[in-house]
Amino acid sequence: MIALRFVRLIESHSDLLAEGVLLKLRSSARSADLLDRVPEAELRDRVYEIYRNLSEWLLNKTDADIRRVYLELGRRRAEQGVTISSLCWSIMMTRENLWDFLQNQGLRETPMQLLGELELLRLLDQFYDRATYYTALGHESYVRETQTLRIGELRRSARADA
Repeated sequence: MIALRFVRLIESHSDLLAEGVLLKLRSSARSADLLDRVPEAELRDRVYEIYRNLSEWLLNKTDADIRRVYLELGRRRAEQGVTISSLCWSIMMTRENLWDFLQNQGLRETPMQLLGELELLRLLDQFYDRATYYTALGHESYVRETQTLRIGELRRSARADA
């Protein structure tokens, strides 16, 4: 029942949508940290991949798949020195950009078409909520592990000096 017309439309405009996200990120001070630390081509490719394969993400990927991919993304961004706030903002901009695009495309009018569109919106929200959560979790785990390693190094250094 999902509004496959919109999903296909998103996938076929994935390059335009990815550029739209980059414009939003460039114009926001909240994402300066991200843009300073992550190559733009890497950001573009990541966003493009989501939009290009949206039907796969919404219909076939499990929570475990989302968890695996976004835990790794969170860890990678933490390793690059991106703050969690900037990272979450970028995911929010990816979602907002998609909403803007869908609003510009207009809604259908029959009850069945509206039900399909509501289902699509529910699936999109669910996907982005989980992506945000697992990205934050991956970021936190990297930071926690790094801090634990630093503490261990400091303790060993202190024992060596004693």
